[in-house]
Amino acid sequence: MKKIILAAAIVAASAFGASAQTTPAPSADGNTPAVATPDTANPTAPVEGANSFTEAQAKERIEAAGYTGLDGLMLDDKGIWQAKAMKDGKSVAVSMDYQGNVVAK
Repeated sequence: MKKIILAAAIVAASAFGASAQTTPAPSADGNTPAVATPDTANPTAPVEGANSFTEAQAKERIEAAGYTGLDGLMLDDKGIWQAKAMKDGKSVAVSMDYQGNVVAK
């Protein structure tokens, strides 16, 4: 009987551990977990929220995304870093949200 209970406990723990490691997809209402994944772009970006990136970190991340000549980088009241920049020889407005998503408008 103890072996059955132990086996059931192991199965339950395994199932919980597997489900705890998955990242939910963005929902239609924009409620998205604060997960910055470098290989996956959030389709609802930029996402409003409390932004913990410093100005230097935001600049570094935007430049790493291929933007140059950042001008007027500032954090707006929605928690989104905003700037003007150049990419592919064109001037664009660029944003970076609290998840680290960098998008041009």
